[in-house]
Amino acid sequence: MYKRMLVGRDCHGSMPLSSLKPWLQAAPAPQPISASTMPFVLAILLSMCVWMIDTFGNEEQRHRFCPPLCTMEKFASYCLTEPGSGSDAASLLTSAKRQGDHYILNGSKAFISGGGESDIYVVMCRTGGPGPKGISCVVVEKGTPGLSFGKKEKKVGWNSQPTRAVIFEDCAVPVASRIGDEGQGFLIAMKGLNGGRISVASCSLGAAHASVILTRDHLNVRKQFGEPLARNQYLQFKLADMATRLVASRLMIRSAAVALQEGREDAVALCSMAKLFATEECFAICSQALQMHGGYGYLKDYAVQQYVRDSRVHQILEVQREAWGNLIPCRDKGNSCHSHPQLP
Repeated sequence: MYKRMLVGRDCHGSMPLSSLKPWLQAAPAPQPISASTMPFVLAILLSMCVWMIDTFGNEEQRHRFCPPLCTMEKFASYCLTEPGSGSDAASLLTSAKRQGDHYILNGSKAFISGGGESDIYVVMCRTGGPGPKGISCVVVEKGTPGLSFGKKEKKVGWNSQPTRAVIFEDCAVPVASRIGDEGQGFLIAMKGLNGGRISVASCSLGAAHASVILTRDHLNVRKQFGEPLARNQYLQFKLADMATRLVASRLMIRSAAVALQEGREDAVALCSMAKLFATEECFAICSQALQMHGGYGYLKDYAVQQYVRDSRVHQILEVQREAWGNLIPCRDKGNSCHSHPQLP
């Protein structure tokens, strides 16, 4: 039933948060159902925002913000990306000038998941000079004067998830809403993204897993030349290759998750590697699944096309692949790295 609801919401381009709360509250644990569930599983069950507040916030902030977010009475959005700063997050321009016991925010954030729908916005803004040390983290609540939102973006996928610009125009936020110390925002943002990369990779895994199952079932049912496609050896080999890529991605994600959980020195590199590998391999699985469905795979009545559309953006989120060289250290004759996984 939930999957049918998601397909319908994808077509209509909306997903009321009220329709999600009962299902999520009843769920025993996060599970990679499909890419279609990803936008809200990522934003709620694996929320970077809650982790940031819980880890870096003070006692009053944790008691104020975390309980309603954990029970999903409220929702949060993570605001880092700007129109002029994506992968180069340290160059963000949204300013926060201190006036007494308030910061006055001016600027805008782009591509914000849940923008306009969420109740709480964890915002990275510039309280100091240029570069990463001038960035701080503040919480802005919906309804704060000076906070507004752009139009709902029209996306290739993730249509059940609202994405908007978040705009600050002389938006006064109490200094008491700052998470951590002044200048600590970039560190908070980067540490949060490590878990975010595991989440994005895991969501790709869910889409790929669903695509493999759908393809297996389709090959068993669809007949050509007098027999099921499942008896075609070429297609058997293709399905085996998809399953192998799926398992390899799962193992890599789990390895990175363990490293992050244990606080190991190589956690950053492994999280980055897992995200890079899994999002590309799992998208390839989804694309192959659509191909093996033939013309049916291109119809919106069949879920596999949505997995392809929804999972494509995973290769862009949390730093796109072209910028990974700064995050995945390697050894060569001219370079050594201080936080690398065990490389040959």
